[in-house]
Amino acid sequence: MLNKKHLVVIPGIILAFVLYTLSQGFNNIIGIELLGYSKSPISTAMIAILLGMFFGNLFKVRDSFQKGLDFTREYILKMGIICLGIQLKPFEFLDFGKIAIPLIIICIISVLVVIKLLIKKLKIPTRMAYLISIGSTVCGTTAIMATAPVIKANKNEISYAIANITLFGILSMLVYPYFANIYFNGDPLFTGLFLGTSIHETSQVAAAGLIYEQQFNSPETLNIATVTKLIRNTFLIIMIPLFAFLYNRGQTKEKNYSILSIFPYFVLGFVGMIIFRNIGDQIYLNSSSENWINTIDIIKLFSKIFLTMAMAAIGLSTNLKEIRSMGYKPFVVGFVAMATVGIICILTIELYTKFFV
Repeated sequence: MLNKKHLVVIPGIILAFVLYTLSQGFNNIIGIELLGYSKSPISTAMIAILLGMFFGNLFKVRDSFQKGLDFTREYILKMGIICLGIQLKPFEFLDFGKIAIPLIIICIISVLVVIKLLIKKLKIPTRMAYLISIGSTVCGTTAIMATAPVIKANKNEISYAIANITLFGILSMLVYPYFANIYFNGDPLFTGLFLGTSIHETSQVAAAGLIYEQQFNSPETLNIATVTKLIRNTFLIIMIPLFAFLYNRGQTKEKNYSILSIFPYFVLGFVGMIIFRNIGDQIYLNSSSENWINTIDIIKLFSKIFLTMAMAAIGLSTNLKEIRSMGYKPFVVGFVAMATVGIICILTIELYTKFFV
């Protein structure tokens, strides 16, 4: 039974859901009605955080909403991340995983090394650098949102990192399809690997793949780019505990430090959802089950709703004046991260074609 303590969070949760609904409406108007896509290439979550920042800075958020917004940022976010695991099908990448997985690992390590060096040069907050680096190398805003709680990032650091990733993700989404077609001479495998590895957000990768398909008539490229991005997303399982360990190890003076004390246990739910998806796919492998497909679609929808609500809650709690005071240096890090991923991806593909093809 709900008591007064539980009921106090409801207004903030409702407010976050209302902003999700508005964001979805704006997304459909812009992406489908104005741009003419059958499915909008714009991230609903991105619109949600922008709307949240707009209303949160135009009006003062009442205390009666704040506890619900805090609950949304902390718990509904984690529920969304767990549900996100339903879309990952690791068995799909067996055909080209031998190049995709090493490519992703090399890109992740390279960006982490470069950003580690930049932290010392530019003297930006460690938490900010971690958020930008995981957003650049794994899965954009989802990775930022998932990592933020375990390194205790504040709402302004989260908002700045998301703005950073959004800016450079959109830039690469618009430019990379044309660049990749020229550089890789229209090869669908290498173009798809490049788009799937070097662009931040899943929605941005899908949009870039769609742009490429429509411009150069290559549906295979879209499929490879999308699956490669989903493989990248699975590295969230490794990167969140790793970042939690690295950050908290540097923040504590205890000699008997253990990763168990800061391990983000919701990641286990994320892994469990991946296993659930793959077991279900194997059970219904030879017979199409409408119930199973509907179950997947419903969980995907809940993931989108929960994560977008969390984005809206973060936007509502973000103070733009505080973000402005952080300066330009984190954007320099974001640009360098984007450039590093792109360059390392190209170099790795070149080495692969030279020695293994």
